[in-house]
Amino acid sequence: MLGEKKGFFGRMSERINDALMMNPTIDEDFFDELEEILITSDIGMETTMKVVETLRKEVKANNMTKPGVIKIRLGKIIADTINKGEAQRLSTESPLVILMIGINGGGKTTSIGKLAYKLKKEGRTVMLAAADTFRAAASEQLEIWGERVGVNVVRHAEGADPSAVIYDAIQSAKAKNMDVLICDTAGRLQNKKNLMDELAKMNKVIGREWPEAARENLLVLDATTGKNAVSQVEEFGEAAEITGIILTKLDGTAKGGIVLTIADEFDMPVKYVGLGEGIEDLKEFDPEDFAKGIFE
Repeated sequence: MLGEKKGFFGRMSERINDALMMNPTIDEDFFDELEEILITSDIGMETTMKVVETLRKEVKANNMTKPGVIKIRLGKIIADTINKGEAQRLSTESPLVILMIGINGGGKTTSIGKLAYKLKKEGRTVMLAAADTFRAAASEQLEIWGERVGVNVVRHAEGADPSAVIYDAIQSAKAKNMDVLICDTAGRLQNKKNLMDELAKMNKVIGREWPEAARENLLVLDATTGKNAVSQVEEFGEAAEITGIILTKLDGTAKGGIVLTIADEFDMPVKYVGLGEGIEDLKEFDPEDFAKGIFE
């Protein structure tokens, strides 16, 4: 998935290979070392214990001794942990309203632009709503992406009611028979009640004005924040029913283990990953490729 072996993939792979070489007998010393590797790769304690215990049982039941076989089994366990089946993919229904949520600086607006480009390339018609009216220049940034991708952006003045932007965007999207409406939202967490109230109001407007539309609430997380991403899932999860994650800046980070923690502890699919700055660098997340990338 990442091309060159670097960051999370390179470091974790090297450490697991070293642990297998240093422990020719697959015993408790190896499993203790594997636990440490996983935890220090930003995989949560609960998920780490589950992965290691599953591997321990399989090694014992099948009398596994070969490092290559053990790596294959570990990769399969990791892939199974993060695979959420059909939920892994963005809804293909039309019309579709996507609320993009997440803190400022996490790559939310950029991800909106890349997602709009990807969906347009797939043949779907797309419109953007600049409902982050709180942050200075947020609408301008989104409009630049709209021009770059070739899609319309509905915006109001800075400080306007975000739900009013959503309302106008829905009317425009319906009139133009759009397949997908992607809505930017404010990324502040300082006042959770305001955030929750704002998102609840947006949801109410969407439900009232476009009840037939399918829905996705995508949380954008910066992979470089590692375990801090967990608290963002918890905070935003209280404010909105999150249907999936977009993980940005996964290229080159040593903190990719957060994928496992989110998928396992929150039973939440990672739908897309950002692997660079280019407009085409938003890729559908593939659990098998991710797990394979650790060991190849």
